[in-house]
Amino acid sequence: MLRVVSLSLVILTAGLFSAAADPQADDLTLCRDRQAEAQARASACDNLLKADKLTGKDKAIALSVRGNTLISKRDYDRAIETLSIAIDLDPDYVIALNLRGLAYERKGQDDLAMADYNLALQKRPTYGVPYNNRGVIHARRGALQSALDDFSLSIKYTPKFLLGWTNRARARTLMKDFDGAIADFAEAEKIDPAAPQIASNRCITYGMMGRYAQALADCNGLIERQPKNVFAINNRADVSMMKGDLDAALKDYNTAIQINPNNIRAHSGRGQIYERKKDLAQARADYRAAAYSLTKFDEPDVARARAVAQERLAALTLQAPAGATGRRVALVIGNGAYKNVHALPNPPRDSKLIASVLRDVGFQSVISVNDLTRDKFFDALKAFAEEAEKADWAVVYYAGHGFEIGGVNYLVPVDAKLAADKDAETQAVALEQVIAAVGAARKMRLVVLDACRDNPFAPSMQRTLSLKLVDKGFSNIEPGAGFMVVYAAKHGETAMDGDGSANSPFATALAREIKQPRIEIRKLFDIIRDDVWAATKHEQQPFTYGSPPGREDFYFVAGK
Repeated sequence: MLRVVSLSLVILTAGLFSAAADPQADDLTLCRDRQAEAQARASACDNLLKADKLTGKDKAIALSVRGNTLISKRDYDRAIETLSIAIDLDPDYVIALNLRGLAYERKGQDDLAMADYNLALQKRPTYGVPYNNRGVIHARRGALQSALDDFSLSIKYTPKFLLGWTNRARARTLMKDFDGAIADFAEAEKIDPAAPQIASNRCITYGMMGRYAQALADCNGLIERQPKNVFAINNRADVSMMKGDLDAALKDYNTAIQINPNNIRAHSGRGQIYERKKDLAQARADYRAAAYSLTKFDEPDVARARAVAQERLAALTLQAPAGATGRRVALVIGNGAYKNVHALPNPPRDSKLIASVLRDVGFQSVISVNDLTRDKFFDALKAFAEEAEKADWAVVYYAGHGFEIGGVNYLVPVDAKLAADKDAETQAVALEQVIAAVGAARKMRLVVLDACRDNPFAPSMQRTLSLKLVDKGFSNIEPGAGFMVVYAAKHGETAMDGDGSANSPFATALAREIKQPRIEIRKLFDIIRDDVWAATKHEQQPFTYGSPPGREDFYFVAGK
């Protein structure tokens, strides 16, 4: 894997300080110490920032440590804001520049990331880490020689930097310089023979060389030690594909998807297997899951898998059947009868209202289902995706519990327990799965989420991940071109239920405005936003992300 280094190990230059007896002096010593344990150092820097006792370069150091922590939590906007202040305080502080570049890169803003990496290297040409990070962007863009050159410079200036060696080995593998790649892995082993990225990446190198026994030995050994290492499982599946053992590959891709249902590489690889087996419906479903995932940052191997999925999906997309022009389909879900947290009375009522209105305005197929377990949720999405393939419009409306963990938005089935944050991947349904279900429609792809309620699991949920956990609502994930995702409440807010037996303010406004003729869909949701804002006395504001194709107008009711 061509990975960006975790910079908690290489952030700051150490300073000399004679510790005094007071706690702030101890905190300053610890905050400056790049060899200190990461969490302790972060706490010390935060203590100093909260006390507002730092100025100049010391404050820039503390802010950079905080920025690095925010990156690890995937809170990239706050990281960029924090690191920008550090750079203002010390414009020559290259570590803050490199970190801000990493935050931009993880947001998918590669041009801004490259600008920061370049500026850091201009100020300190012997700084090895930005060369590595810049090389990753080159590799993701397919500029392998530029990537190789940058990885070589990273190694030159930081020879004990293991990721520089493994990243260069991976680039050499893609350029079919297998001997060079194996030599780089050998150098990496001298630094840390147990580093998982050595065996995992070398597995692919040996596979591309046709040395399958050695390839599988590398992957098998790592998977025995780390049974849930999805990267290694995908690599073993890829080697099995190279070997022609489709059954073994399929088993591994299935395992990877079971661990992480949104795994782009596994869906792309499994789609290729189903395509070879002539199961084109399942192949398209997997390609959609890979093509429409909402991740902003694809590492190079993921970027290639997504590109394959997009290419094959386009090749396998069904042409419009005779008489299907203008066909509109919808899936309406109301989850209220939760088994392990408090029930929600409104979602079944709201979903019944919306389903009725969609039928009234002429949708040819409206699938209305309530109180879905996770298995039933996926069954409904799969069945709807097949409907969407034959339609011009595909709409999903969901009412129920929903929240965000670590940058991923989840819809909550009624059987979810979620004792810990890490359970979300295996017990909830990620928004990507819904995006994929509507993705097959030819024109309008719309997801409406009346689900920004408080996370009911938050009071008892164990925090095991170093990720941002949002207790209220969804995060502002931006869909790709040709999609609209409408949230009943904006980022960090909660959507209100109705009073007594009434529908929610959002469902009420949606049902009313959908029936109005000649209101283009973009304006329609602006009107709904204003209606809800007024009805809730400025406590709830819906928000729309993305947009349908720009050369055509879309109306729920065309009128005359």
